[in-house]
Amino acid sequence: MAPILETLAFVLFALVTVGCALGTVLVRDVWHSALLLGGALLSVAVHYVMLQAEFLAAMQVLVYVGGVLVLITFAVMLTRPVPGVESDADTEVGST
Repeated sequence: MAPILETLAFVLFALVTVGCALGTVLVRDVWHSALLLGGALLSVAVHYVMLQAEFLAAMQVLVYVGGVLVLITFAVMLTRPVPGVESDADTEVGST
C-alpha cells in the first residue's frame, strides 16, 4: 500500500475513533451511546490491523465488541422504562 494511502486511511479511522468516542460521552441517549462505543471499538480494531497486529484486532472484536458491548446492550434494554407503565419510583411517598 502506498504511504499516502496508509496515511489517509489512518487519518480517516482516527477521526472515526475520536468522533465515536466523543459521541459516546456527549450523546444523551444510552442506546446511541452504546452504538457509538461499538463504532469506536471497531475502529480501534482497524488500527490494529493497520499495524499488522491481526491477533490483537481479533481479540479486540471478540472480547470488547462481542462481549462487553453485548452486555451493555442487554443492560440498556433491560433498564429502559416502558412507555405508559408507571413505576413505583414515579409515585410520591405517602400518597394514596
